[in-house]
Amino acid sequence: MMITAPTDNLASLRRINSPLVLTRGGEVDLLTSVADIQPGSGLVLPCSLGSLGDQEFCLAHGLSYPYVGGSMAKGISSVAMVEALGREGMLGFFGAAGLLPDQVETAIDQLQTSLENALFGCNLIHSPHEPELEEALVDLFLRRGIHLIEASAFLDLTPALVRYRTHGIHRDQTGQIVTPNRIIAKVSREEVAAKFMAPSPDKVLGELVNRGVLSAEQAALAAQVPMAEDITAEADSGGHTDNRPALALLPTIQSQRFHVQQQYGYRQPLRVGLGGGIGTPAAAAAAFAMGADYLVTGTFNQACIESGSSDPVRQLLAETRQADVTMAPSGDMFEMGVTVQVIKRGTMFPMRAARLYELYRSCSSLDDIPAAERQKLEKTVFQKSLNEVWDETRRYFLDRNPDQVRKAEQDQKHKMALVFRWYLGQSPVWANQGLPERRLDYQVWCGPAMGAFNEWVKGSFLEPLDQRRVATVALNILFGSAVLTRFRQFRQQGGQLADDSAVTAPLRIEQIKEYLS
Repeated sequence: MMITAPTDNLASLRRINSPLVLTRGGEVDLLTSVADIQPGSGLVLPCSLGSLGDQEFCLAHGLSYPYVGGSMAKGISSVAMVEALGREGMLGFFGAAGLLPDQVETAIDQLQTSLENALFGCNLIHSPHEPELEEALVDLFLRRGIHLIEASAFLDLTPALVRYRTHGIHRDQTGQIVTPNRIIAKVSREEVAAKFMAPSPDKVLGELVNRGVLSAEQAALAAQVPMAEDITAEADSGGHTDNRPALALLPTIQSQRFHVQQQYGYRQPLRVGLGGGIGTPAAAAAAFAMGADYLVTGTFNQACIESGSSDPVRQLLAETRQADVTMAPSGDMFEMGVTVQVIKRGTMFPMRAARLYELYRSCSSLDDIPAAERQKLEKTVFQKSLNEVWDETRRYFLDRNPDQVRKAEQDQKHKMALVFRWYLGQSPVWANQGLPERRLDYQVWCGPAMGAFNEWVKGSFLEPLDQRRVATVALNILFGSAVLTRFRQFRQQGGQLADDSAVTAPLRIEQIKEYLS
């Protein structure tokens, strides 16, 4: 039997907390009793926002919804963004990567004052060339009582990260192991996921015991709990990414989670969320259908008015299509050849950064660069002499990490790397500041999901830049996912709507809350 529902019955599907019965006459009615279910009728089940992922994830972090605003470096995931998500029962991470500890502490001051009891977190990014910075940030997090961090771009578990996780570990009165500090780890490789799912490495625990920052008893407890209970499978995202397809990555990490859980017999189950590639309610619904315990979003948050980016960047993001992204050398892991995903449309950054890496590979020092090439770099890329760039870079590292200067003075190849990293490090700053004279050098981290997002909001109230608020977008992603899940039940039982595209159409936040009431 074909059940046809008028377009206005979409409102019934949007009342996601209420069960619906599909009658023989093609009507969609609220299900008030079992007697409403007649032979041949259909049934659409409730789909609350809190039930979309793992409810234990929400309980563990004190959230209303399984939704995380992931960290974006240099404060792009800003204080205002974290506040907006926290006030709506979602989790936001402040983008601490690329900032100095005093800048991060200023943000912590603001967040601890404004959010009071609402949970928030900070980002800790792997800094292979500056382990002292990782240690300084961990010192700050421990001192200021930051009990949740998002670990990004880690290739291995560092002493700083293990120290954060194991700090204060103890048994409670019932004998259960308590770990005050928690990590949500973003990974895109199975071997890295395995490190976070396993307990802290014995070697690192031994080092911490020898340093006197961990007792032998605490080290023994740490050997019984995972480094991270929450693992984010990071698919084709902006910034650091391995461009992994979500449909392949998420099930792989989920399967890995199952085997690790059996191997170690953890009391608390490991959870796996998905980040990257989520730009629409349909993508979110697909992630939840695949069993994602929570969602992590990034690039389209950068296009919201609360982000720490600039209006020119937001405009660039609003014009981005799915094919307008590419990979470019990473500033923090330049020498290792690590790349990040960025916008290529409207900027010369990807090509200029790639040329710098080619020169780094082929030349032994700055003096080894051909004269014509050096002149071109100074005129178009750096817009000042390489000697001036080195002087500026040298002053920066004398304050931040003098060891880098000493190494550069002894190793001309390293000096060249630091000079080239000046451009890679300044390009996102120019973008965040919206400097018009540097528009062609903007480094804007972005994945193809931004193009899908722009297509989804086209023609809606979310298309104008000044209407894109992070909490409104987040609730639309979740709400649209729930409505779409119910619509699929409806359609599988023969139901039809006159306009299927309206199922996930963006709604204003007050409209969503009315449907939820």
